[in-house]
Amino acid sequence: MSAVNDDRPIYLVTGATGYVGGRLVGYLISEGARVRVLARHPERLRDFPWADQIEVAVGDAGDPESLRAAMAGVNVAYYLLHSLQEGKQLEYEEGRISQNFANCAKEAGVQRIVYLGGLAPDIAAHKMSPHMRSRVDVGRILGESGIPTIELRAAIIIGSGSASFEMLRYLTERLPAMITPRWVRTKTQPIAVRDVLRYLVKAAQLPPEISRTFDIGGPDVLSYQDMMQGYARAAGLPARLILPINLLSPRLSSHWVGLVTPVPRAIARPLVRSLKHPAICREDDIKQYIPDPPDGLIPFEKAVSLALTRVREAQVATRWSSASTPGAPSEPLSSDPGWAGGTLYEDVRVLDTTATPEQLWAAVDRIGGANGWYSASLLWEVRGLIDRAFGGVGLRRGRRDPNHLMVGEAVDFWRVEERIVPKQLRLRAEMKMPGRAWLEFNVSANESGGSTLTQRAVYWPKGLTGHMYWWSVAPFHAFVFPPMTRHLVESAESTPLTHATKESDTIGL
Repeated sequence: MSAVNDDRPIYLVTGATGYVGGRLVGYLISEGARVRVLARHPERLRDFPWADQIEVAVGDAGDPESLRAAMAGVNVAYYLLHSLQEGKQLEYEEGRISQNFANCAKEAGVQRIVYLGGLAPDIAAHKMSPHMRSRVDVGRILGESGIPTIELRAAIIIGSGSASFEMLRYLTERLPAMITPRWVRTKTQPIAVRDVLRYLVKAAQLPPEISRTFDIGGPDVLSYQDMMQGYARAAGLPARLILPINLLSPRLSSHWVGLVTPVPRAIARPLVRSLKHPAICREDDIKQYIPDPPDGLIPFEKAVSLALTRVREAQVATRWSSASTPGAPSEPLSSDPGWAGGTLYEDVRVLDTTATPEQLWAAVDRIGGANGWYSASLLWEVRGLIDRAFGGVGLRRGRRDPNHLMVGEAVDFWRVEERIVPKQLRLRAEMKMPGRAWLEFNVSANESGGSTLTQRAVYWPKGLTGHMYWWSVAPFHAFVFPPMTRHLVESAESTPLTHATKESDTIGL
């Protein structure tokens, strides 16, 4: 892992496939830093524009052996791990992983830990949500490690692709008038992601005697209702009609958010719970050590405008949905033989085209999101609605970039499992179903000078219900898969070659 004749300090970044972590790596590299990334699935890093400029340590923060190896020679370690899911094991697992991180950092002689936590409300711990309580406990564990630790506590982070921003964006854009829960009146102090990244980088450079928690926030203190109206102004929308009532609990609110926005209710619930109590900076001591930039911290509406510019120009570097964990390694892959894990059902379509492999690949790489699925739009919409009704993610996550995918990112209710340019794209289904499903596209050159598309849908059933599910949806495949293959080819044949071969290398903040 070590670079030859490179005596620069090593920065270890965890959570690099997540929303903040992926951007922090790019920021550190732009500052000339030497960066090492801890990743359970290193293949999910290869499509980032900085992939060839980092060291990769394969491992898990919960596994002491791999973490010790990753921390060898590290000067600064960033702890950017946190689950937005809730459950009985959340606090235990968060505590176990952070304690392991602290122990291994101490053994390795790490000189500084930097942790991005949440801006905790001024209430007793037992009144906090498990989500917020776990964030506070992680900060305490890291701070007690004996290593100088900076914990930055932030409330809502505003930036293209963040879960909080997506929730705000869709609620405001889709509902010109709404009856809302009372938490929309709760005060919070949002902060632009650019300012968060600046604090994270500067915090690593503070002298070792500084080891403490800092509250960080933008210049505006707003209610969620204020933020929706501010978003509307920034987006050029009319003022929203908002009527808060006291009847909607956080649980019911999360269902409401899950229905209107791309954020599923399992993730919306902890976000909503964190809005029950005010989240305002109780101190601004950070300014003594990291002064504001010459132009000041970014105001809320400017942060929204910057984020919207990124969205409109398709320069969203990372998204909240990219941090979700793929299935366990023990699950069968779509490329496994039929005896690996039992029955595999398949639907295979093959079609030749006069388009070049590059043109055909460009059409494949554009699938999903606002571009659609090349066939049976109504059936896809119905399947997405059914998935949402059963607590799934549905189609509303969309995609990060309209033209190019990345390994590990979400595309509607799929996850990019493999992407080999310009040969193969494999998507793993994340919709609710009694089994596992994949959709795979293979592109190859043919003897006539054109190319061949092999489209393969694979389903691995779980139990009798899984088999019944396949046979219940199989009749609809005739309306989905043959037109998909045909329209993909038609799109490829009309794609200019210059557009087909262009890959984006933008790092957006």
